[in-house]
Amino acid sequence: MSDSSPLPPVRLHPEAELARDALSTPLLTRAARLARWAGEDTRVDAGGGHVEEQLPAAASELGLSGDDAAAWASEAWRVALDTGLVEILDEEEGTVTAGADLALLTGSPQDVLGVWLTALETVLADASVPDLDDLVDALDEGGEVDLTSLDWDPQAEQEFLDGVLGNLYLLTVSEDGPGDGTVPLPALAASMIVPSDMGEPTNDVLEQVSDAMMRLDDQFRILEPIGLVAYRPVDEALMADADEEPAAVVDETDVSRYGMVRLTPLGLYGLRSRLLEAGIAAPAVGDLADKGADALLDGTAVFPPSAAQAETEQWLARREPLAAARELLGAARGADQGAPLRRLRCQQALSLVGTVAEPALREVLDDPELGGLARVWLVERGFEDVPAPSQDMVFWLTVDTIAAQLAAEGNSEELQGLVEGLAQQHGGFFAAAWRVDHPATADVLEAMGRLHPDKKVAKEARKAAFKARSQQGG
Repeated sequence: MSDSSPLPPVRLHPEAELARDALSTPLLTRAARLARWAGEDTRVDAGGGHVEEQLPAAASELGLSGDDAAAWASEAWRVALDTGLVEILDEEEGTVTAGADLALLTGSPQDVLGVWLTALETVLADASVPDLDDLVDALDEGGEVDLTSLDWDPQAEQEFLDGVLGNLYLLTVSEDGPGDGTVPLPALAASMIVPSDMGEPTNDVLEQVSDAMMRLDDQFRILEPIGLVAYRPVDEALMADADEEPAAVVDETDVSRYGMVRLTPLGLYGLRSRLLEAGIAAPAVGDLADKGADALLDGTAVFPPSAAQAETEQWLARREPLAAARELLGAARGADQGAPLRRLRCQQALSLVGTVAEPALREVLDDPELGGLARVWLVERGFEDVPAPSQDMVFWLTVDTIAAQLAAEGNSEELQGLVEGLAQQHGGFFAAAWRVDHPATADVLEAMGRLHPDKKVAKEARKAAFKARSQQGG
């Protein structure tokens, strides 16, 4: 996430639901079970892990069997220690007791999620460590790990994983992203390796993407039991030696064979918490619900349309409609650069308010900044006795609307269509528009000159922009 632009707001599930999800994750469930199981006969080694002869009993308590049972039990115990679910009484004796934080798992949703976030940090640290077999091979005679032989940079590995998870978060919360859908592992790996301005990736880059996929496959397998992601691993057949006979006929075009991953609702909560902890603005829908209309209109200015509507709906739900309409209109005034977009968000918010807001709109009919949008609102809802706008008000509202669209979308196809329609419907538009007393008049006319495909019309727009800027003393 190298882009410094604001992150889109995330839609989080209620904390009570997230806490239930956290308590049901395999890893935290096992950690809590071991913490409750540990007793006066439990012994740990110098590093806090179960002594080797007690691992089978711990695995049995968890109902684990097979070659990986001891490793899974050891991982759950480490999480129990790191989260304070269990504490070491005497390091020399290796005795333990239930930790004070064990009670948090039966506390408030915030208590449960706090424990889960601590467990997540433990698992993320584990996911950045090389395979245990590689570590054993890298041990020198003195018992120290030779990192150079591993080609492993702990900081770089952590930054890589953080970057991948950041990209997955951004894809998930983006308006045009997969949302609750899955992301192919090759696409996620490529987002970290392939330069954005590269056309056809070179063989060297493709090999780096393949290596990154294999690393991520290992890491997501580790992260799934803590509930951060839902993961479909890379098909084992893809990692088989070329001279081995495949076990079954496989579909070479099935992209899911290369791994599919998605953030869970709990994972979204966890990554947002980490982003906030790192000082990164990561808004959530509902953050503005208890703030004033000025904060709502400014805050949603950069939101995608659906997120802006969801945020506004929550804001309106806490207020009496008529009072909310008056507050929105009051916050929409202004001649600053952000004012047109505030008025657009105000207009969109008012579209969600019922006809009970009529008095508030009639109160601003004579307001030079709000009178135009008030008339539109009233007419669209079939109210009578709505005074016709003056020509000056029509032109002012047109400039204000285009300025807001420019701020919201830039040079979009929709805005280009609006510009073409205006020029076609009003033959003398540019002759009159440059006189409009609006701070954004010159900028709007310049944009119309850029956007209109007809060179003659574009030239008229640029001339009008020059006149407007001269009139404004710029």
